[in-house]
Amino acid sequence: MSTLKNNVQLIGNVGGEPTITNLESGKKVARFSVATNEHYKSGKGEKQTNTNWHTIVAWGKTAEIIEKYVSKGKEIAVEGKLVSRSYETKEGEKRTITEIVASEVLLLGNKNNKADKA
Repeated sequence: MSTLKNNVQLIGNVGGEPTITNLESGKKVARFSVATNEHYKSGKGEKQTNTNWHTIVAWGKTAEIIEKYVSKGKEIAVEGKLVSRSYETKEGEKRTITEIVASEVLLLGNKNNKADKA
């Protein structure tokens, strides 16, 4: 049960081109957003869609796979954990953000798209 304590699984579409950063330590990090859609009917029976945006961070081999194969609009499955962190803006405002640190990424789509697992 300990693996269920902080586990996130999403399937959605990449919202923009991933940002890849090569750190001085030699590590590679990828950042990108994923949109997930929830479809439901309103009280009046009208079809509604609610879109949520998630920030994904991936390191190492997973970041390399993302750099090679992931682009805007690509359908992707992500498994990872939620991580919250705080920082201070240039204006001195304290901000807190929550991101998903990916442990596994599965590229989805048709046969024309290369599928790979990180």
